[in-house]
Amino acid sequence: MASSVTKDISYEDLKALLGKSQNLLVVDVRTKEEVDKGQIQGSVHIPVDTVEAAFAMAPEEFKAKFGVTKPQQDAPELVFHCQMGRRGLNATNKAHQLGYVNARNYAGGYKEWSEKEGK
Repeated sequence: MASSVTKDISYEDLKALLGKSQNLLVVDVRTKEEVDKGQIQGSVHIPVDTVEAAFAMAPEEFKAKFGVTKPQQDAPELVFHCQMGRRGLNATNKAHQLGYVNARNYAGGYKEWSEKEGK
């Protein structure tokens, strides 16, 4: 069995990063309808089917479209999430294929986040 390079991040670790990191980019890959019902504060909405194209954009184009600086390929704090983990994992894998070696998936997704945050 091949070992997966994808790393997951826990609720506790993500919460700690949100509190202290200036460089963290949390990417919400859910649908617009899902995001409209609530999102992790500070996350950027890039639907899962557009992740590959988004992270292949030139930095200026990425910033113009999403309002945030495009992360470097070796950025240590790049986290993808969806509702329950599967689409986030797909997006994380796509990011790895594009050279984002430290990209991680918040496997608990927004479902766990909203439960723990009492939303």
